[in-house]
Amino acid sequence: MTLFTFFYLCVALIVYILAIPFLILLSFKQKYRLSIPKRFFLFKNPPFEKKGIWFHVASFGEVRSLKPLISRLTSDINITTITQTGFEEAGKITKNNRYLPYELLLPFWVREQKALVVSEAELWYMLFLIAKLKGAKTYLINARISDNSYKSYLKFSWFYKKIFSNIDMVFAQSEKDKKRLLELGAKNIVVNGNIKAYQEIEVTKDFKKPNREVITLASTHKGEEKLIFDNLEVEQGKQYIVVPRHPERFDEVDRFLTSFSKTHGLSYHRFTKTDNLESDIVLIDCLGELINLYAISDKVILGGSFVDKIGGHNPLEPAHFGCKIVSGKYIFNQEALFSLVDGIEIIEIEELNDMLKKVKPSKITSSIEIDSIVEALNHG
Repeated sequence: MTLFTFFYLCVALIVYILAIPFLILLSFKQKYRLSIPKRFFLFKNPPFEKKGIWFHVASFGEVRSLKPLISRLTSDINITTITQTGFEEAGKITKNNRYLPYELLLPFWVREQKALVVSEAELWYMLFLIAKLKGAKTYLINARISDNSYKSYLKFSWFYKKIFSNIDMVFAQSEKDKKRLLELGAKNIVVNGNIKAYQEIEVTKDFKKPNREVITLASTHKGEEKLIFDNLEVEQGKQYIVVPRHPERFDEVDRFLTSFSKTHGLSYHRFTKTDNLESDIVLIDCLGELINLYAISDKVILGGSFVDKIGGHNPLEPAHFGCKIVSGKYIFNQEALFSLVDGIEIIEIEELNDMLKKVKPSKITSSIEIDSIVEALNHG
């Protein structure tokens, strides 16, 4: 064990001890009821039984983007996630799905794997180190360094060099990402675009297209619903479908939309209470329907882009159906995907109402190949 690793584990232990009371309190919240006991106390979260290719991703969207890649692999698949929605989606791919334990617990939890494949910016020092010590080849796929986080990465470049010393190969989203990753100590970098551009976009439920214009507010985050509706000229002849990004916000959004619809004389309902799309405003308070809704949408307002925190969401899904797409300017986490689509309008929120009248249908202009990743994982 190096001096740095010993020091890192000591700090992790101190943080863990200090955090225990807060973790116990948080575990009573619905959002963390499953994840905290499993991640921080290994409650019903055993190590993987089979040696295979171990994928680690953060959340729901990243898990979905892996499906086309995983379908082409020949080894057993193991998946760890951090969020509850990601965990549930991973369970649709493999029964070998787990919550990723806290770093301090990884030396006792990780067993030998053929490879560790980590997506995007999940750069955990102990995760890569322990996987390497247990004999796994280590890969970072869909790697990116956004404009917003670049300066922060540089300030701690000495630390990221430690992480990248345990990563065998990196698949980056763009040449700009490659340059930045090299500065941080990454090696063996291949640029192959954003893997989300390769994902299968499939309708799983056919909704009847309403006989009016459908505007979908997609993957909205806290504060965005009010921000968007405050800048919309809401009309009786149109339908507004609201799809919040996180399930724990469904009740909060419901309260806002109930008040808003009454004030504006519009009909409204929650989708899980009335399983149809007949009201003027519909809250989609369940997961897995967004692609099905894009298929009947005329216009899409992409959330996660009107507040300077999230960095935007995937535009390829609505573009697949030729939707007219409007997005806020905060798309720093999705720039590679936005570059693959023509027709998206990037706006200030005050321009929303006027732009919805002028926006044109979107179109996907190119995609990526993932053969290089498949080859590396299948043949090591």
